[in-house]
Amino acid sequence: MGRPVSVDIRTALPPRELTPLLDNAFAWLRWVDATFNPSRENSQIARLNRGQTIEQIPELIEVLHRCDELSVATDGWFESRIGGVIDPSGYIKGWALERLSRALTQAGAVDHRINAGGDIRVRGSATPGKRWRVGVRDPRTGLVRKVVFGHDLGIATSGDAKIVDPRTGELQDALSSVTVIGPDLGVADAYATAVYAMGPVLGRRFAMELTEPYETLIVGRDGQEFSTPGFAMYGGAEARLAG
Repeated sequence: MGRPVSVDIRTALPPRELTPLLDNAFAWLRWVDATFNPSRENSQIARLNRGQTIEQIPELIEVLHRCDELSVATDGWFESRIGGVIDPSGYIKGWALERLSRALTQAGAVDHRINAGGDIRVRGSATPGKRWRVGVRDPRTGLVRKVVFGHDLGIATSGDAKIVDPRTGELQDALSSVTVIGPDLGVADAYATAVYAMGPVLGRRFAMELTEPYETLIVGRDGQEFSTPGFAMYGGAEARLAG
């Protein structure tokens, strides 16, 4: 959906296995874009919004059902249906990378990092026995706010795309960024979108109620940070950078 994507595989695989694996990975991402991007005229989402016939695609049903569940879980602050228009963008990128990460693991590439516009899924090890090291950047300023370490972690950041208050339809701009980390990148993506839509007061309250296994970092427009207590457990000796 207009985002650069990188796939970094650290598992030692021969080229005859690695090349088709990467080809399949990017073919999957292109299929997701062609199916779910509401801006593409012939996508299934665009056709659904126009009231046209759509294909009976299991993944489409799965995504729409999961979006409805996440709407309930966030008391409507994550919402894929606003003003009669369906747009699962706040979930679909994380969902696609999560599915891709599982597929890579099943294919033998157990050590990998996938990055799509700041949403990151890491699995396995960066080098034998070493956790992946990921800088969490503020999408507005490029400042590295935190460094997190993990062997199996999804990291989703909201703030570089237009997010609206689903109750009013107005653009939210009270926060600089929201980062949510946890075991499922799709869920983390939706939670980050919801917290950003809530704004600073409700967002902090929701983040504290959410807690483990999902942890949150909220950055205000003034640069002040708020993070849930468990966020620190993903840090290390170099868990803080100046920029």
